[in-house]
Amino acid sequence: MKEEFKVGTMLYPLPVVMVSCGDINGEKNIVTVAWTGTINTEPPMCYISLRKSRHSHRIISETKEFVINIATEQLACATDWCGVKSGRDFDKFREMRLTPVEGRVVKAPLIGESPLNLECKVKEIKELGSHDMFIAEVVAVNAESTLIDKSTGQFQLNHVHPLAYSHGKYYKLGEKLGSFGYSVNKKMQKK
Repeated sequence: MKEEFKVGTMLYPLPVVMVSCGDINGEKNIVTVAWTGTINTEPPMCYISLRKSRHSHRIISETKEFVINIATEQLACATDWCGVKSGRDFDKFREMRLTPVEGRVVKAPLIGESPLNLECKVKEIKELGSHDMFIAEVVAVNAESTLIDKSTGQFQLNHVHPLAYSHGKYYKLGEKLGSFGYSVNKKMQKK
């Protein structure tokens, strides 16, 4: 039996990432974002959604650049802290002992401790209500070389223990259930 529930965005869990940004005057910041995702393959595009009140909203609106840094179990405390503290009051890189690394294409810094960084250039900003959506093209990807499977060329995301967000709580991802297309294969693939 089902009952009516309050209307809301019930698509959980979500990836949680740290988004770094910076401007030409040397100002840099990190904001924790769970409203993020992939929206296109060719060209590779993704989005983040931010409230206008967030310090990073102004920086990204001005520079039209940001970096999505994968948050991991090891970075959980820093991820949370960067989501509850404002860059107006703190240098989040310094406070969380995170290393700003120069990007290959964008001026926004990468977070050195994150195993995967997506450098993004904003193509469009959509005002949606509580949040503005920054639609961006991924212009460079920086991956920890020890996490690239040399035989397949694939990034082994499962080895970094990425964080997920659900209803105000952080979770680590569980075990693999199958691979794309496993339901139609004659032989079930191994886990």
